[in-house]
Amino acid sequence: MTGIEHIFFDLDHTLWDFDKNSALTFQQIFEEQNIKLDFDEFLKVYIPLNLSYWRLYREDKISKEALRYKRLKDVFDALNYEVSDELIHQISEDYINYLPNHNFLIEGTIELLEYLKPKYKLHIITNGFKEVQYKKLNNSGIRDFFDIIVTSESVGVKKPNPEIFNFALELANSKPENSVMIGDSLEADVIGSQNLNITPVFFNPNKEEHETSVKTVVELLEIKQFL
Repeated sequence: MTGIEHIFFDLDHTLWDFDKNSALTFQQIFEEQNIKLDFDEFLKVYIPLNLSYWRLYREDKISKEALRYKRLKDVFDALNYEVSDELIHQISEDYINYLPNHNFLIEGTIELLEYLKPKYKLHIITNGFKEVQYKKLNNSGIRDFFDIIVTSESVGVKKPNPEIFNFALELANSKPENSVMIGDSLEADVIGSQNLNITPVFFNPNKEEHETSVKTVVELLEIKQFL
């Protein structure tokens, strides 16, 4: 890659280990609320449901409030565990508050950022909730690596909408031809950036099958071979 000056990162599942931190958060809540469920079974149902609701949220088909409630309601229903709406709302609130307190990063994050920082301007573009994402960046110790942080809530649209990428490019004073977008979502990060001629790198630790010819890595430190 030549002529690159700016690198935009996704946050969750790309740098910040969402699955691990989310599991630790739910463990804490289950203990506090004395929820008697097989925890592995809960996660087995919750993880795909959460992803499906995030897809609906990304497509503006549900609200943030609906996402937070329904992803939990559907899991408890699927597991035949009786729980009140009041408790679901409490769990939802606690989850958002506790989540940034657990800050495991994807393996290689710090080493990669330390390698890239002297050579490029680094930025974040995330669909995550604004009030949570800043806490994650600060609490995990990686905030100072990034010049600008763009959240979907601050722009009013979500990746892959071109408006969020254009907003980030303008804020960073960068152009598509000198920018790279690194993320774990084919739809939001790869296709979204390709639509604006930003060079994508697909972080694909789960080795998801795809038909695109985009540069793909399964470990973050592989990115050093491109940049």
